[in-house]
Amino acid sequence: MITSRAWIVTLFLIAVFVPIIIQAGTLRLSPYRLMLLITLVPCLFLWLRGRAGRIRGPDVALLVMCIWSIVSFVLIHGVARTVEGGGILFAETMGAYLLARIMIRSEADFYNLVRTLFWIVLALMPLAAYEAFLGRAIILETVGKVFTSYEVNNPELRWGLRRVQGPFEHPILFGVFCGSIVGLVYYVLGFGQRFYRRVLKLALVTGTAMLSLSSGPLTSVGAQLALIGWDIGLGRFKARWKLLAAMFFSAILVIEIVANRSVAQILISFVAFNPSTAFNRLRIWDYGSASVLNNPVIGIGFNEWERPAWMVGSIDMFWLVPAVRNGLFVGILLQIVFFSVILPVIFKKGLDERVASYRTGYIISLLGLYIAGWTVHYWDAVYVLLFFLLGSGAWFLDMDKKIVVDVRARRRSQNRLEQVPVATN
Repeated sequence: MITSRAWIVTLFLIAVFVPIIIQAGTLRLSPYRLMLLITLVPCLFLWLRGRAGRIRGPDVALLVMCIWSIVSFVLIHGVARTVEGGGILFAETMGAYLLARIMIRSEADFYNLVRTLFWIVLALMPLAAYEAFLGRAIILETVGKVFTSYEVNNPELRWGLRRVQGPFEHPILFGVFCGSIVGLVYYVLGFGQRFYRRVLKLALVTGTAMLSLSSGPLTSVGAQLALIGWDIGLGRFKARWKLLAAMFFSAILVIEIVANRSVAQILISFVAFNPSTAFNRLRIWDYGSASVLNNPVIGIGFNEWERPAWMVGSIDMFWLVPAVRNGLFVGILLQIVFFSVILPVIFKKGLDERVASYRTGYIISLLGLYIAGWTVHYWDAVYVLLFFLLGSGAWFLDMDKKIVVDVRARRRSQNRLEQVPVATN
């Protein structure tokens, strides 16, 4: 049975992939922005009424983060310039998060979310292959003939292929969006299926994401595949995730003590496509963090950040951008939001086998997004997807194994009763 929540989520996810720009004066809208603006006030009302379960720590932290960001923009740029940008920021951040909090309230809702994302990526796959091998951005070219759409980039060829832009503003967004569901596809859609079918779904999503030929998406995909491989290889060892965490933090400690470079520098150098890309990422971290320390309270807003003349203006490091624009407090709040979502889900007990598998896929996908966020910036569609996914995991915390088992037992009992033939005279 398809619920109204499922229809709303499906419509929103499809809207994210529609590359139509609607210009309303100086305000640039898109289908997903329109939907978020329409649903923002109802979602706020339902959230306050308890329709998303109890109000949790990340809810409050994200709300404070949005308010502080808007206030900092007002102090730097004034009210007039902040009204439109601040409204969009609130809608794309708090609006996307609350939409998921309200609409994803059960394992069935969560399954529908993952299934919809999978089918969208699957639909994009042949078009992405066409763009990569034949060098034409077929989606944007077609949409652009009728509507205002994103400009077609002409990126450099990598490995003889065009970097796929798909229906997004940049190939990075295409790769991160498609690659963000690797863990979800394997553990949610693949639950209870034969191994080859799970791997086939995994390969389709991975192959599509890799056509972006960008280091950030490939980092996200690689991290998720490594975690899936670890889980498969040590599946019978109950403490496998504790062992992995211990190894990770031990490695960080050893690197900090022994190496002549920081962990961030080593990781950035490792995931970059070439030395020049790695060098640029390291300089972004150096000068970006210096900007945060020089403007720790309200940041610099949309003003230019201090850097050498030869450096480009973009900050290809998502987790650093809010701190540069709105101050250190906002940067810290963003980290609090992420980890106050993911850690309680990790340590949630009493989940049955299916929900526990869904939880594993959710955590792996979010970790992939977190890692890639240190090498690329997220904006537009990927920004909205990140906060939507963060909001979509709160239902795990409201689950109870006994309740889940009882509900399924009642369903099975009801099905058996319905199948009993009725005697007739």
